[in-house]
Amino acid sequence: MPQADAEFVAKMEDVLDVYQRPYDPSRPVVCIDETNKQLILEKRVPCKPGKPEKLDSVYVRNGVADIFMISEPLAGKRETVVKQTRTAIDFAKVLRYTADELYPKAEKIILVTDNLSIHAPSSLYKAFSAEEANRLTKRFEWHYTPRHGS
Repeated sequence: MPQADAEFVAKMEDVLDVYQRPYDPSRPVVCIDETNKQLILEKRVPCKPGKPEKLDSVYVRNGVADIFMISEPLAGKRETVVKQTRTAIDFAKVLRYTADELYPKAEKIILVTDNLSIHAPSSLYKAFSAEEANRLTKRFEWHYTPRHGS
């Protein structure tokens, strides 16, 4: 088996093994991913007596929102965090929110995420002091989906 295929299979098996773990609230399996959405401002033609309001096909670009999804599939929970950017610092803040606000009593948070460059413990060190980054890094058990496999 070629090296790239073996790495893909090993990472996929790791993630599948994580998903087979029984539910344990002290060790929640949490998935984090993000996407961005274009924000648009629709133009409306006001209504007049006897004529309904109309929606014009013309719209104005109104920026982009980056949406982080935090989900715990076995508990049926999900949370979204909306940011203006998708940087390592944004990801680090989402991790801190996950650890300190969503799962403050968890012994360890089992984190499944893809291989985007910002999805790494180093993001925590870009955003916080070394002590805080180390504290947060220890809260998570990191698992990555294979490239092109998330």
